[in-house]
Amino acid sequence: MLTLLLILVLAWLFWSGLFTPLLLLMGALSCALTVYMVRRMGYFDTQLFTPRYILRLVGYWGWLFLEVVRASIQVASVVLSPRLPVSPQVIEINAEELELIDQVVLGNSITLTPGTLALDVHDGKLLVHTLTCEGAYALREGEMKRRVASLRGA
Repeated sequence: MLTLLLILVLAWLFWSGLFTPLLLLMGALSCALTVYMVRRMGYFDTQLFTPRYILRLVGYWGWLFLEVVRASIQVASVVLSPRLPVSPQVIEINAEELELIDQVVLGNSITLTPGTLALDVHDGKLLVHTLTCEGAYALREGEMKRRVASLRGA
């Protein structure tokens, strides 16, 4: 729990950049409340929050950051093109083999990536809107799903 609290506090300080007493107090309270809620949800009862998992998570975040940059460039080129070559579609991604929390991570990762949006997660299936055929193909290829699954060492 202390490791999570430290990560949350450091992330809050890094992203906030504001150090007035009121904001520091609000940040500390929000971090403490988050750790409390995570503990109540039973997250620490599993063997998920380990140093190995944290290292895998940091590696995943690095990969996801590069994917967001790559997708941003692709979406910008599509939008700025005079022909506007969009081909929006809704696809279904089967993620039944993933734990529920991993399905949530996958859905959030898809939504963070420009040009894609996770619309629904139900019974291990994610409904995803994509801006282009290439985005749909990349999701069907399953690299993001494999990386999410590898977070637990699967």
